[in-house]
Formats: sequence, structure tokens, C-alpha cells
Amino acid sequence: MRTYMAKKGEVQQSWHLVDAEDGVVGRLASRIARVLMGKHRPEYTPHVDTGDYVVVINASKARFTGRKAEQQRYYRYSGYPGGLYVRTVSDMQEKHPEDILRLAVRRMLPKTKLGRHMLRKLKIYTGPEHPHEAQQPQPLTLK
Repeated sequence: MRTYMAKKGEVQQSWHLVDAEDGVVGRLASRIARVLMGKHRPEYTPHVDTGDYVVVINASKARFTGRKAEQQRYYRYSGYPGGLYVRTVSDMQEKHPEDILRLAVRRMLPKTKLGRHMLRKLKIYTGPEHPHEAQQPQPLTLK
């Protein structure tokens, strides 16, 4: 028996639609990252992008469990002295609610060129509308 390895041009990528309303951020992110990497398919190959596109709607309505909404912090550093920026979850939800889910998914993907390519296949929108109707995304059931 020979092991099957997917090739770049052979993979058919489909589109999935995820409604993040009342979803827990970490659980949503882990399932979305799995689809972006292609681990939900039997022909998964680690060094080839076998994942699908994911469109997330209602990202502003995703929630945290426990006291993470008050305690969790997001850090950015500019590289200059005194350039540490700290944001809380409530600040992020007011200004950029889609960034919360994007950061959670990004940290679950590989830290390589392939991981950056996988992240480009993630489309996140704060409301219920999205411009990807032409691709006919299929609803993704997250168990």
C-alpha cells in the first residue's frame, strides 16, 4: 500500500458558513482552525493546503465563558520603549469585534507561510450579511 499525498492542484476547496452568535470564542476558533487546515478531510496532507474557506457572520455576538471578558488582555508591542499597548476584551468588542476571533484562530494555525496562507481563507464579518453569496457557502455545523 502506498500512502496518499494530496497535491496542490488536486484539492477542491469549498466554502463554509459559520454563525458565531452565542458561540464560545475558543470552541469556535478550534473548529474553524481545523477546517482551515483541512483536518476534517480524509485526504489531509500536512505540507499542502487542503483546507476550505470559512465565512463567519455575527462575530460581534460571540461570547466568553467565566470571567475572561473582564480578565483577558490583548498585547501589542511597537518595538519602541514604552510602546506596549494593552487592550481588554470589552475594548476589542467595541472597536474591532472580528479581531477577537481572528486572533484566536491565528494562534491555533501553524506559524509558517502555509499557516499565513490558511488565515487568508478566513472571512469574518460583525453582522449577518456577507459579500460571498456567489460562492454558495454551506452551513457548517459545529458540534
